Amino acid sequence: QVQLVESGGGSVQPGGSLRLTCTASKSILDFNAMGWYRQSPGKQRELVAAVTTGGATTYADSVKGRFTISKDNAKNTVYLQMNSLLPDDAAVYYCNAIGQLPGSGLGPVGSWGRGTQVTVSS
Repeated sequence: QVQLVESGGGSVQPGGSLRLTCTASKSILDFNAMGWYRQSPGKQRELVAAVTTGGATTYADSVKGRFTISKDNAKNTVYLQMNSLLPDDAAVYYCNAIGQLPGSGLGPVGSWGRGTQVTVSS
C-alpha cells in the first residue's frame, strides 16, 4: 500500500500563502489521481483538490481560484499551492492516492499519513 508523507504546513495570517508537499512511496502514475484532503475539528475529511494521471485538475468550490494542485511524476510528489488563505482553511491537510475502491467508485486507496497542520489566524 502506498505511503504518503505531507509537509509544508504552518501558521499564517488571513490572506497569506503556503505550499504543501506530498511525497509518495511509489509511482503516483499507478493511480487514477492524487488528491489533497483536509479535516478540521468536528468535521469530516473532505477532498479539496485532485489531479489525474493525465494532469486534469478539480477543486472544491470553497478553494477554487485560490488553491492550485500540481505534481511532479518523476519525484512522485504532489503539491498544493494555497493563496489568499481564510480562517476556514485551517485544518490538517492530507494527501492520498485515488483509485478504485472495492464495490464502489473512486476514493482514497493509500495509507493516511500524519498530515500537515495549517493554521490561519491574525
